[in-house]
Amino acid sequence: MKGSFHAPELGPEFFPGHTYGQFIGEDFANGWFALDRIMLVRLLVAAILVILFAIAFRKPQLVPKGLQNFAEMGVDFVRIHIAEDTLGKKDGKRFLPLIATIFFTVLFMNAATIIPFLNISPNARIGMPIVLAGVAYIAMIYAGVQRYGIAYFKHSTVIPGLPWFLHILVVPIEIFSTFILRPVTLALRLMANFLAGHIILVLLYSATNFFFWQLNAWTGLSGLTIIAAILFTLYELIIIFLQAYIFALLTAVYIELSLHADAH
Repeated sequence: MKGSFHAPELGPEFFPGHTYGQFIGEDFANGWFALDRIMLVRLLVAAILVILFAIAFRKPQLVPKGLQNFAEMGVDFVRIHIAEDTLGKKDGKRFLPLIATIFFTVLFMNAATIIPFLNISPNARIGMPIVLAGVAYIAMIYAGVQRYGIAYFKHSTVIPGLPWFLHILVVPIEIFSTFILRPVTLALRLMANFLAGHIILVLLYSATNFFFWQLNAWTGLSGLTIIAAILFTLYELIIIFLQAYIFALLTAVYIELSLHADAH
């Protein structure tokens, strides 16, 4: 009854090829549209999100109750504590659909990491964070260009009042930090948190299985590792919400900076 320990296998989960780790549609279009487990989780979670909100607001009542009440509480949280707090009432209302969509998409995708039989967040692989960061990036540039036209890029990168020779150093730094670093850090922060969380949970539960089936003095350690796994799962609940909040908040902050680029 000796247990054996198997380290987590990242290949098929995080680095799928055309034939490695994919099992639906790999023969269609040379495998470009093949679906692996993470893609199926993404589609499932996206469908659940759309269905829940469609049901919640299908027949809205003046006095909300049930699922509508729960959905309105979530939307009000995003409206008040993210959109309006950052952008003000006028621009907060204008960009609320985008910010709320980002918030709930990240939140629901994150939640899959602790749901049995899913056990992984689609945000733990870089594809989904890149898409979300790309949407935030486009919204940031759209907000600035709509207000200032092409002069937005000058306002965002040229600091007024500096000696001309300092612009040689400062302008490239501003271009890099504004138009490259912002979307990259958005995507990497989200992915890294849930990739690391997934690996830690896999290691803790694998260690529990390994120690338990030793059936000797080491078996007692399985109690410690399962407690650690449960506590880390509870910690992941906080991270699930926190990362959705941070991603949506930073999106609102970047939009606000674009709307006031001339106050650089």
